[in-house]
Amino acid sequence: MPTVTVRGRELECERGAVLRDVLLRADESPHNGRADALNCRGLGTCGTCAVAVSGEVSNPGPRERLRLATPPHVADSGLRLACQLRVEDDLVVEKHPGFWGQHTGRKSEDTEKP
Repeated sequence: MPTVTVRGRELECERGAVLRDVLLRADESPHNGRADALNCRGLGTCGTCAVAVSGEVSNPGPRERLRLATPPHVADSGLRLACQLRVEDDLVVEKHPGFWGQHTGRKSEDTEKP
């Protein structure tokens, strides 16, 4: 079983599980602030569950690629949508600041308004 590490916690899940579901089941929100209530509920359209991941995951699909290429996100940020990502192996998840989790420390992204 893969292990998802988030905020210092290790969560076990089934291979192929949707990351958003894994996080929510463990009371670890993939959202910041009001995005907990104001999100698309896993449809991949709002972009508020964007996270940085390291580890083996599924490839992004067309919906995820389109959403992450639309402001306030930047296509080459390396972020993934937790609602579209399937866990393939152990991974580490990091949620960045900002309503959409888009503030990754890159100057061009951090100067954009949410």
